[in-house]
Amino acid sequence: MKLGRVAAAVLLAAGLARGADAGAANAINRPVRLIVPYVPGGATDVLSRFLAPYLSDDFGQQVVIDNRPGGGSTIGTQIVARATADGYTIGMIDAAFLINPSLVGKLPYDTLKDFTPIALVATAPLILVVHPSVPAKSVQELIALARAQPGKLTFASAGNGSAVHLAGEQLRAVAGIDIVHVPYKGAGQSVTDLLGGQVTMMFTSQSTIKAHVAGGRARALAITSARRTQVMPEVMTFREAGLPAVDAVTINGLIGPAGTPADYVKRVNGVVQRALATRELQDKLGELGFEIAGGTPQEFAAWIRREIAKWAQVVKASGAKAAGM
Repeated sequence: MKLGRVAAAVLLAAGLARGADAGAANAINRPVRLIVPYVPGGATDVLSRFLAPYLSDDFGQQVVIDNRPGGGSTIGTQIVARATADGYTIGMIDAAFLINPSLVGKLPYDTLKDFTPIALVATAPLILVVHPSVPAKSVQELIALARAQPGKLTFASAGNGSAVHLAGEQLRAVAGIDIVHVPYKGAGQSVTDLLGGQVTMMFTSQSTIKAHVAGGRARALAITSARRTQVMPEVMTFREAGLPAVDAVTINGLIGPAGTPADYVKRVNGVVQRALATRELQDKLGELGFEIAGGTPQEFAAWIRREIAKWAQVVKASGAKAAGM
């Protein structure tokens, strides 16, 4: 009996030693940079700041948000691609990561080869809204109106190749309608002109438009989520409206440089999964219209490949080009 206890103690000690060795191999000894390829205050930045404390707690080191805007997200993303693959530089991507390969003539990195997918964090559906003066009260009525007045209805976006632009291109293609794209330099002015009636319609986020819809300054017709959302449950989905192929969403996920160690990737992915399971983070994301994603690094990598191919078809069909090209 005594021998059994000794053997058990030896095995336990060996197990603890292996765990200590694994922890040492995966140790974080200085602050980690989380590159956000946009200015502070946007959805990608806010989500990164929500997630950073969970990573900091696990690392025992500060996770510093490093905003590097410009180039339609390519400047910050390039910093991640060129960083040493040691875990001290990671990045938060959004839909531009998936769209830019087909939109931009030549990127300063290879989207499929120069990065290590770590975790898909969240997605956010887009909502189609029209100015109250538009007589259409549903997606089908809007389609009928567009067919009766080809080339007359306009849709605003935050810029050429943005997720909200390509959502409009999806609608145009799926519904077979002739609507005119009006690109802006950012979301702010596009929303202002929609509310002022200068443009007919636009796709945008729930958090951006909810108050305006509640105040009667815009009318919501449908949302790209698979099911109705907790933020605006009164708005039907495109699936309910008979157009399930209109499914553009914004996304956010963590990536590292190519060659980031597998044990580090597994560790960070685990932190993200645990964070997404907390009520605190779920409530914060839910209030802003995000939907929890999650999944393994391998699933995220496969999803990235599918989405790049999907948006390449939309970009080709629409003829969309990045600004300045």
